[in-house]
Amino acid sequence: MLYDAYELQRSMLAGASAMATFSAGLLQNPANPWSYLGGGSIVASALEVFAHAAAPRGKPAFGLTHTVIDGREVPVHEEIVLQKPFGQLKRFRREGVEGGPRLLIVAPMSGHFATLLRGTVERMLPIADVYITDWRDAKLVPVWEGGFDLDDYIDYLVAFLEAIGPDAGGRGANMLAVCQPSVPCYAATALMCADGNPCRPRTLTMMGGPIDTREAPTAVNTLATERPHAWFEQNAIATVPMTYPGAGRKVYPGFLQLAGFMSMNLGNHMVSHWEMFKHLVQGDGEGAAATKAFYEEYRSVCDMTAEFYLQTVDLVFQTHALPKGEMMHRGRRVDPAAIKDVGLLAIEGERDDISGLGQTKAALTLATSLPEADKRYLMVEGAGHYGIFNGSKWRNRVAPVVEDWMASHAG
Repeated sequence: MLYDAYELQRSMLAGASAMATFSAGLLQNPANPWSYLGGGSIVASALEVFAHAAAPRGKPAFGLTHTVIDGREVPVHEEIVLQKPFGQLKRFRREGVEGGPRLLIVAPMSGHFATLLRGTVERMLPIADVYITDWRDAKLVPVWEGGFDLDDYIDYLVAFLEAIGPDAGGRGANMLAVCQPSVPCYAATALMCADGNPCRPRTLTMMGGPIDTREAPTAVNTLATERPHAWFEQNAIATVPMTYPGAGRKVYPGFLQLAGFMSMNLGNHMVSHWEMFKHLVQGDGEGAAATKAFYEEYRSVCDMTAEFYLQTVDLVFQTHALPKGEMMHRGRRVDPAAIKDVGLLAIEGERDDISGLGQTKAALTLATSLPEADKRYLMVEGAGHYGIFNGSKWRNRVAPVVEDWMASHAG
């Protein structure tokens, strides 16, 4: 019933959004005498803010058509390297450019699409052959395709690294995990190292990841631990309605995740919309467009399978299986001590309110067999969670460190 109620509300808001857009356009039309009245622009701006907030959204496009290498503009083409039911491996092929470090960016499966990392990809394109995990919206995957849990996530990562293949030196691509996938990426690396898999990553960079959530718990950790596991199963899981290909599948809906993220910083979101309204009233379309662009991406959400969500809550936030040495993958223990020749880089934001300071750094301590020369830690002063992988701090302060780390392990 929860999902059906949401769909009904979404349909109603879509109609209201369309009407508000029409009305705003009418009030701003030079041929309309009412547009010259003092309150016309104010009403039109308010309607435009409402229309943007209420509009339905699908999966955004990456839209990365070119990059600049050595002052030369190079066309970029998206290619699907490997396609699986719950996600695909996408490559951003730079036309006429060969070589350079290969980089697999692992996008979080946490309610947003991989396009949330557009800025991450864009910054790395000039120096690397970039791949990304493009996860699929669970409500679009038919039930007959089976389930998808944390074990499957790890299997997908191994398959993606093997699809990229080993380089001339007999090693796999560099891997960069943004937030939530730090845990499965770390587990996949440990398992591949234990197996001597030639496609194991050369380096693993973890950014704002919940490796050990006992360190500096945040509001996210508190939410996941103050209620028993059964509560999440009963209150956070919904059934996909008949209007979608995944009808009947149990999921953690993206709209619930978005509501949680919005409520954590509700004041900031209200201020952002108020600023957008003022920009529109003042005729500053460029200023309003920047806020609109951010929320176009931020409000584009997707569903996660119930089994993946519940397993993540249990193992990562409630029982802390990985740092305790108790994490299992298909009956096999994940042993961080198996990591002996992968360069580990842990990056944290000083003001991260999702993954607290120390949670990602714990990955370095757990890798007891790895030489200290192959470990590095970066704390980005003044950066919040999103600032370490998007925006100016990412471009100017974080990305250069990632580049240097990959270069130092080029082999």
